[in-house]
Amino acid sequence: MPLPSFNLTGRRALITGSSQGIGRDLAHTLASAGAEVIINGRNPEKLARVVDEFAAENLTVRACAFDVADEAAVIAGAKEVGAIDILINNAGIHRRGPLADMPLADWQAVLDSNLTGPFLVARAFVSGMIERGSGKIINICSIMSNLARPTTGNYAASKGGLAMLTKAMTAEWAQHNIQINGIAPGYLDTPLNAPLVNDPKFSDWVKSRTPSRRWGKPEDLAGAAIFFAAPASDYVNGQILTIDGGMLAVV
Repeated sequence: MPLPSFNLTGRRALITGSSQGIGRDLAHTLASAGAEVIINGRNPEKLARVVDEFAAENLTVRACAFDVADEAAVIAGAKEVGAIDILINNAGIHRRGPLADMPLADWQAVLDSNLTGPFLVARAFVSGMIERGSGKIINICSIMSNLARPTTGNYAASKGGLAMLTKAMTAEWAQHNIQINGIAPGYLDTPLNAPLVNDPKFSDWVKSRTPSRRWGKPEDLAGAAIFFAAPASDYVNGQILTIDGGMLAVV
C-alpha cells in the first residue's frame, strides 16, 4: 500500500497519448497506485488492446479515443470522460527536418499536437477542477524545452512553449487549488525515438553526453508522475522537473 500522501485510490486520471510508449507506462503507474485511469489515443483498436492487457493485471482502466489537436473532438471526449482529478498531457508527435526546408504542414502539425493539444485538453477539463477546488495537471515537456539540435526546431519550439504554458496555467489556476507541473524527459528509448535508438552513431552520442551513460526508459518517469499526481505535491506548482540522467547538468 502506498504512503497516504502518494496514494491515488479514488482519483480519476486521463492520460493523453497513452496507447504506447511514455503514456502507456504512465497509465500503468497511476493505475498501480490506485487511480481509475482513462487512456487516450487516436486508434481505438490500440487502446482496446491496452485496456485488455491492464485488465489482465486487475488494473482499473478504460479508453476514450480522440485527437487532442481537434477542438470539437476534445470537447466531445471531455463530455464522454466526465470529471477527472488528474490530467497528464502526454500526446505528441515529431517531424524532423531542417528549418530552412521545413514544410509549413510539418511545423503546424507538431505545434498543433504538442502545444495546442495540451491547451485544448486542459481547457476542456479545468472548469470542473475549478468548481471542485482541486486538480492536478501534468504536462510532459522535454529536454528540448531547454535545448535544441539541428532538425528539431518545430519540436523544440512546441516543448519550450509547453513549459511556459505550464507556468501560465499556474499563474491563472493555482488559486483554485490546482497544481500544474511539468516533467521534462531526456532521451528515452520509446517508439517515437526508435530511429535514433537504432542509429549507432547517435545512440553513442546520447550515452557519452549523458552522465548516467544510458538511454532513459519510460519507467524512469514513474516516481515523478506519482509525486505530481498525489497529495504529496499539493504545494508544488509551476515546476518543470527534468529527468535526463544528468544531461543538463554538464557541458
